[in-house]
Amino acid sequence: MSAVRTVLGDVLPDDLGVCDAHDHLFFGSPQLPGQELRSVPAARAELTAFRELGGGTVAQWTPYGLGRRAADLPALSRETGVHVVAATGLHQAAHYDDGVLQELRGGLAEVFVSELTDGIGTSGVRAGLIKVAGGFHALDAHARWTMGAAAEAHHATGAPIAVHLELGTGALDVLDLLCGELEVPPERVILGHLNRSPDAELHRQAAGSGCYLAFDGPSRANHATDWRMPDAVRALADAGHGDRLLLGGDTTTAAARAANGGPGMPYLLRRIRPRLALALGEELVRRILTQNPGRAFGVEWR
Repeated sequence: MSAVRTVLGDVLPDDLGVCDAHDHLFFGSPQLPGQELRSVPAARAELTAFRELGGGTVAQWTPYGLGRRAADLPALSRETGVHVVAATGLHQAAHYDDGVLQELRGGLAEVFVSELTDGIGTSGVRAGLIKVAGGFHALDAHARWTMGAAAEAHHATGAPIAVHLELGTGALDVLDLLCGELEVPPERVILGHLNRSPDAELHRQAAGSGCYLAFDGPSRANHATDWRMPDAVRALADAGHGDRLLLGGDTTTAAARAANGGPGMPYLLRRIRPRLALALGEELVRRILTQNPGRAFGVEWR
């Protein structure tokens, strides 16, 4: 039976409610100094605000070594009534020092499998997805290594693979590698940040593979991609790919939290949902926020 693996255990896909399919409660990287998401009270406030607007589930894409705070996630989920899906996986090499990466050589897939089946560290919290990352219009050796390990872990467990596309680029290269060479079923792949590169033809090609396309969060620089996003989503829906779309907030810095004056998790439901409803209609947006995540994150776990 298909199930979504949350930090409190496996749940039925239909039980997710409204889902923020890509966000972060905790995150820290040397690429964003001084903007770490470390505060438990702030994370609780974000989840509470999301819940008050009708939110039911948040998928945290924070992977190995970037401050996931897995042990804190179950209590936050219980206290706020929001399902939380945690991630294993590995980000781009720039987010880690060489020592961390060297320790993982030769055993990366085993780490992913262990975190999906046994738990993250000593927390006992099992991850429900594998997060990896591509580069800008290309896949370097690090990306190929991590995606190879992700594919191996997927074949061992059934877990979905969520991919950070750098500025929304490289989608077809990722699909050629994961779904072609590494034989991951496309319906088990989620491509993130498609909103950052609103190339309608590329979007249609990617969606045609059967993978999921995530449009996740407002641009931090108010790029033109923001106002083009509804048209990009509508074009995919008009092309028959409405069942392959996901929405998220991707809060990665402390300044972006709602409590600090940023959009935060509530923005997805407060502003993005009604804006998309104008372009797509309320019913399709409802399905994108509820039914699609259930299919994307719900798998028959092995």
